[in-house]
Amino acid sequence: MNPITVNGLTQLPVNQTYPGTKEKESASFGQIMKQAVSHVDQMGETADKAIVDMLAGKADVAKTMIELQKYDISMKTLVSFRNKAIEAYQEVSRMQF
Repeated sequence: MNPITVNGLTQLPVNQTYPGTKEKESASFGQIMKQAVSHVDQMGETADKAIVDMLAGKADVAKTMIELQKYDISMKTLVSFRNKAIEAYQEVSRMQF
């Protein structure tokens, strides 16, 4: 396919990108969910370590509570997202074509 030229501007074929730009890689839904679960898991480990540090006298109560709240909010958000994804799947499965 030959490129189209109008007033000195050239249209690139659809499968090419403009020079100097990088093609963005899109992550799949599964990859995004794995990253989210992994991140929440790391936050849980951090909260557990904060509790152990507080009990050992190495950390104060405020820092521990902040870590616990961050983990709690992240877990609630992840569970809420999971519930919405399940609801969407169930809605699509009920559709008739």
